[in-house]
Amino acid sequence: METTDQAPLRVVQWTTGNVGRRSVMAIQSNPGLELVGCFAWDPDKVGRDVGELCGIDPIGVTATDDIDALLDLKPDCVVYNPKWLDIEEMARILAAGINIVSTAAFITGHMRGAGRDRLVAACEQGRASLFGSGINPGFANLLAMVTTGMSDRVDCVTVLESADSTGYDSPETEIPIGFGRPLDDPGLPAMVRSGTAVFEEAVHMMADALGVELDEVRCEAEVAAAPEEVVMKSWTIAAGTVAGVAASWQGWAGGHKRIDLQVRWRKGPRLEPDWKVGSGYSVKVEGRPTVRLQMHILPPADFEARSLDDFMVLGMIGTALPAVAAVPAVCAAGPGIVTYGDLPLITARGFVGNR
Repeated sequence: METTDQAPLRVVQWTTGNVGRRSVMAIQSNPGLELVGCFAWDPDKVGRDVGELCGIDPIGVTATDDIDALLDLKPDCVVYNPKWLDIEEMARILAAGINIVSTAAFITGHMRGAGRDRLVAACEQGRASLFGSGINPGFANLLAMVTTGMSDRVDCVTVLESADSTGYDSPETEIPIGFGRPLDDPGLPAMVRSGTAVFEEAVHMMADALGVELDEVRCEAEVAAAPEEVVMKSWTIAAGTVAGVAASWQGWAGGHKRIDLQVRWRKGPRLEPDWKVGSGYSVKVEGRPTVRLQMHILPPADFEARSLDDFMVLGMIGTALPAVAAVPAVCAAGPGIVTYGDLPLITARGFVGNR
C-alpha cells in the first residue's frame, strides 16, 4: 500500500486492553498517525469514546464491534492487540487491503500451520502486509540480530528473558503454560511447549536473517516448585505446584546449536530447585568476538508510581511500541508476512520529546 508524507497514516486500533491502551496513546501522540476507528469485543465498551476507554481525554472516535464498518473506513493499518489472535479475523482485514501490525503472539506464523497459508493468501489478495513484534519475541531478537554484525564468526546466538512475574496478574495466559500444575503432571512439557511456541517463530526469523538453513528446532522445558503458597491478586499457586517455568527454543544446523531463545519465569520469592532468575533481557553472541548485551526496562526520572500495576505499564508500553513504531515501514512494504529482517530500521520517529 502506497504512503505519502503529506498526510498521516490512518490507523484502526483493535481492542483496548492493557497493551491496546498504550497503542492508542502512542498513536495519538504521533503526528504521522491518525486514529480513525477502534474495535471492541466487550459489549460494555461498544459505543464509548476510545479516549475514555484508555484513561485519556475524549478523542472523538467511538469503539465498535462492527467489523464491516471498520473495514469500510479503509485505514492504512490495523494495530492488532488482542490477547489471542484470530486467523480468520486477521485474514479478513488483510484481504480488504489493510496492513496489520500485531502484538498477539505472531512473528512468522510457522506455528500456525494451515493458518499461516490462510494469512499469506489474504495478504496476496489484499496486497497487504502483516508484521508481528513485541518486547520478546520481537524487539529482543532484533537486538540480537544487529549485534551479530560485530563478529566475523558466529557460533551461537542466545537471547534470555529472565523475570519474577509475580506482579504480572494474567492467569488466563499463565495457567496454560503450566503455572500452578502438579509437578508430576505428564502434560507439563507439552504445556510449556505450546505456551511458548511463538519463540519457535522467532528462531525461524533469526535463522532467515542470518542466512542459516536449520535442520531442526528443538524445545527443552523445565519446571520448578513453590515451597510455599504464592498469593497474587486474582489467583493463588499452591505450595508444591509449579511456580517456575523455563523453556529453551533451539535452532540447530549442521549438528550445532546456532540459535537459543530462552525464557525463565518465576512466581514468589523462592523455588525448588532455587533457580537464579534475574530481571531483563540478555543477548550473547558467541563467536569472534563474543559480544554480550543486557537490556533492562526502567522508569524515567519523572515517573510516578503508586502501585505495582503502575510499574507494569512500562512493560505494556514496551510491548506496544515496537509494533506501533513499525506502522510506516509495514505500510510501505510489499505484500506478505514481513519481519524485522525485511523492514528498514525502525526507530522512535514521531515519538521524540513526547510527554
